Amino acid sequence: MRIGRLDLAVAVVFTTFGLFEEATAPHRLPLWGGRLAFATLLVFLRRRFPLATLLLDVVVIQVWWLPGDIENFRVWQALCLFIGLHTVGREIVFWGPGRSPGWRRTAAVVLVTGTVAVLIGQRTMTPSDVFASLLYPLGAYATGLLLQVQARRMAEHNAALSAARELRAREAVAQERARIARELHDMVAHSVTVMVLQAGAVRRRLDADQLAERDLLSGVEAAGREAVTELRRTLGLLRGDATESRTPQPGLARLDELVEQVGEAGLTVRVTVAGEPRPLPPSLDLSAYRIVQEALTNVLKHAGPARVEVTLTYRVDGLDIVVVDDGGPAGGRPPRDPAPGHGLVGMRERVALFGGDLSAGARPGGGYRIRARLPRPPG
Repeated sequence: MRIGRLDLAVAVVFTTFGLFEEATAPHRLPLWGGRLAFATLLVFLRRRFPLATLLLDVVVIQVWWLPGDIENFRVWQALCLFIGLHTVGREIVFWGPGRSPGWRRTAAVVLVTGTVAVLIGQRTMTPSDVFASLLYPLGAYATGLLLQVQARRMAEHNAALSAARELRAREAVAQERARIARELHDMVAHSVTVMVLQAGAVRRRLDADQLAERDLLSGVEAAGREAVTELRRTLGLLRGDATESRTPQPGLARLDELVEQVGEAGLTVRVTVAGEPRPLPPSLDLSAYRIVQEALTNVLKHAGPARVEVTLTYRVDGLDIVVVDDGGPAGGRPPRDPAPGHGLVGMRERVALFGGDLSAGARPGGGYRIRARLPRPPG
């Protein structure tokens, strides 16, 4: 473990307490400056060397200095010992993942037991002395153990939360990819079916002596039918037992219907088109529609009734989509989960499908902004 700011802060507080005690004591402790500096060094290095610093504390301060100088006992000397015992309890792990090596666990038990035995042997004159020599050191050690248990439980809880977030994100990605695959299947299957029908029509128009051409076109038809069959089989795996939908896939041509639907839910949406509108490939048209749909759904979910500006910019090489909202009645959104929502995950998957990019984030003046760039596929 590295020595950090916490170690320095504890050492400074300990030194300040020691200086105050020496300044207010009836008489100064012999060599008090060197003794306090040594104890401060032990406190400063305690987390890096918990066993070594506790051993030095017991041998030097408790055994060497105090027995012949008990009338000069200081509270900061006891405090140094209690800090060392607390640190051993906090840092030496006895169970679970990442537990300390066996020799360190054994050394901790021996050292704590020996410390209590030394204190009882030196300062026991009455039953209350025995009680104090036993309770205070073991109490300091026990608080360290309790903090260790709490920290490990918190780490396990955070790890479980992180795993749950990752699982939800993976499930969202898998669901969105399956949805995209189903939509692409519908478009690809339609296009391949048209190609098969056209090839069959051409084959039937050939002359009787054009055998080679007939065979080639028959091969095209067979390959096309096989491709459609494989696509439908793949779709069946993706959908499981669900019934294949026959509803035509939407595109930007149906954006007005979407705006009307979200308007009934409380959104005020204005759509602006820049550039020269041009026909888009079916897959890109569908993805653009879904991105706008997810963005408006997110506004409803996080901002409620809000004003939204949707801007579609047609370019020669693709399409840009910008969706900006004003944050709703409160002018802003509530804090978002650090894990990305399913809507953003789906939008990123669709944009990545075309090699584009997507940015999303809160606006300085309130509200939220989503920008997607969808390049036109080559060909």
